[in-house]
Amino acid sequence: MPPLLIRSDKGLVVEMTDGTAAYNENHYRLSLFYDLAKMSVLRMAQSLARELEPYSCTAVAVTPGWMRSEIMLEHFGVREENWRDALEREPHFVISETPRFVGRAVAALAGDPEVARWNGESVSSGGLAKVYGFKDLDGSQPDAWRYITEVQEAGKPANADGYR
Repeated sequence: MPPLLIRSDKGLVVEMTDGTAAYNENHYRLSLFYDLAKMSVLRMAQSLARELEPYSCTAVAVTPGWMRSEIMLEHFGVREENWRDALEREPHFVISETPRFVGRAVAALAGDPEVARWNGESVSSGGLAKVYGFKDLDGSQPDAWRYITEVQEAGKPANADGYR
């Protein structure tokens, strides 16, 4: 184990991925290689959790939802100020979150004296927002993975009411 990580008895490793374990275990993700890459990150967090446990360190996998990253905004030809214009092209982008939202999730984990409760788990920024109470820049708490399952994949019209 890396000495810097285990030197403190509260070391934290956060693996970033796309999709929670519960979601990814039941969904094929675009292609063989993409699917394997996403599942391997989840497995790495689980394995690191076991390896780090004797050192009182924690490993967790965190996933954002639909991310309003620079590349996504560019893809839709919008900026953060007018991101809702992208809804004409992709209505389900309505559940998207800023990169700061998942950053706040990681900060909440890092500041939690009981972070070990998440050891080996796979969590979403939206799920952590409910636990820790942080919000996205617009004051909302997007719950993208519940939305993706209950609305987007269910073939319902885009509507983030009850998911933000």
